[in-house]
Amino acid sequence: MDTSSPCTCFQLRRAARRVSQVYDHHLAAADLSLNAYSILRRAREPRSLGELADALGMDRTTLSRNLKPLVDSGLLASQPGKDSRQRRLHITAAGRRRLKKAFPLWQRAQEDVEAAFGSTRVAGLNRQLEALTQVLDAGVSA
Repeated sequence: MDTSSPCTCFQLRRAARRVSQVYDHHLAAADLSLNAYSILRRAREPRSLGELADALGMDRTTLSRNLKPLVDSGLLASQPGKDSRQRRLHITAAGRRRLKKAFPLWQRAQEDVEAAFGSTRVAGLNRQLEALTQVLDAGVSA
């Protein structure tokens, strides 16, 4: 089966799906997906929906869909913002406990990816992906 493609987006998304499966497998022991874990990590300080979406690189609609189960399960809560129309999301005590339980599981997933690909290559890949994100944020319209 030929899986080569000149499409950068296809290559990134395919690799991201496979890496996500590794993390999801480990984080399942804490009853979290990688998306949920990432949201909780970035909601340790109260943030607006827009701030949280920007930090995660998600659009607000996708983030809203991912927030509902976290709010429903009491891992995230919202509070009024400075403006009465704005809500600020933050992790709850239960969310902090879940995150604490999940962190060593996340570390094992990280170690698995580094063992498979090499820690030097993972570090280089992360630097390149961060640089790509910065370049795209600075000048390519969506």
